Amino acid sequence: MHVVILAEFATASGGAEKVALESARGLAEAGLAVTYIQAIPGPVDPLLDHGNIRRIELGLPDIWTLGGLKAAATGIWHAAAARALEAALRGLPAPPDCLHLHQWTRTLSPAIFPVLTRLDVPVVVTLHDYALACPNGVYYRFDRAEPCGLTPLSPSCLAAPCDPRSRVHKLVRVARAGALRQALHRRPLHVVHVCDASRRRLGDLLGGYALTHHRVDNPVRVADGPPADPARGDAIAYVGRLTREKGADLVADAARSAGLTALFVGAGPLEAELRARPGVEVIGWQAPDAVWALLRSRARALAAPSRWYETGPLTVYEALAAGLPVVASDRSGAAEKVRDGRTGFVVPPEIGALAAAFSALRDDACAATLGANARAQVRAAPMTLATHAAALRSLYAGLVQRRTGAMHHAGAAARPDRPSAESA
Repeated sequence: MHVVILAEFATASGGAEKVALESARGLAEAGLAVTYIQAIPGPVDPLLDHGNIRRIELGLPDIWTLGGLKAAATGIWHAAAARALEAALRGLPAPPDCLHLHQWTRTLSPAIFPVLTRLDVPVVVTLHDYALACPNGVYYRFDRAEPCGLTPLSPSCLAAPCDPRSRVHKLVRVARAGALRQALHRRPLHVVHVCDASRRRLGDLLGGYALTHHRVDNPVRVADGPPADPARGDAIAYVGRLTREKGADLVADAARSAGLTALFVGAGPLEAELRARPGVEVIGWQAPDAVWALLRSRARALAAPSRWYETGPLTVYEALAAGLPVVASDRSGAAEKVRDGRTGFVVPPEIGALAAAFSALRDDACAATLGANARAQVRAAPMTLATHAAALRSLYAGLVQRRTGAMHHAGAAARPDRPSAESA
């Protein structure tokens, strides 16, 4: 089987790219032929260094570097991206059996969807966020610091000043969402959800599309080394972009209330504000091995208190696998993997609830027990790269078989001298 994986970067600058890269590697190790198409030039992760992986770079610009009207127009409909992708696909030495898209908003734009569906092979899209339905991509009201409850592109949605940047930026995103609806109109698409909550929520929001829904967990990679010892930790850790929608400020306030250090690994808009607070350490971005060495030595628990409906934050699953308790927002897909009171705590993204969970973890026995339970839970049902690749391989095989069967059926129905599948 030959699978094309399409993403905008070939290095793990975010969760979507990380899953794309690890999927490519897992499928290659499982014996599939993989073509990884990278839209934007840049570093290449060593995960793509495998004999079964062929990499193609389209050489497209990151629209955030273009500025002004050119960036807006390119984000709405990037015709050059569509042409470059079509040329790359038609130049493959062997046609693909399946196309799997992970990211499209930084340069590919809605213009690529007609290209993908014209090849007449199954097209799969992993929904790492809500960009297929919501103009701002996260179904969140940045103006109110709360999840959105509006119907995408309804009059109420169009009037809402929900974009994190400006009303003008919201208009551009609305135009992109409108272009996306036109590009996907009546075109069959298979979507992969990475958590059950996403499937329920997006299933309602995407009712106007010709979609088939699937559910596949993200893969979890754990750095080599001994399990964590949370009872020895002195801090509540947060790993990721430092933003209000992800609840970074809540971690700082709740940890201080609980009498614990708040340890931040990452950077973002709240960095200066957090550095100025007492009881806070901001480490900045670190290599994965350095992150997990730090967490194993310092973390009493990992906090993921997202205010938005985050789908599948990888750090949560990695922390559980390493033996760290997790305090997760009840709005996040990560909450599905945290057993409240057994492997961590599931709480609303509020200072009081978080502080209570952090205070409970000050007890050494509680921290140690929850950490051991977390590690045992993941080991009993591992979300390994091989498990993830097996799930994808099964999905692709089913789609190819279904398509082949439909083609045979259509061919038989077109020839009256041969019985159809139903009559046979």
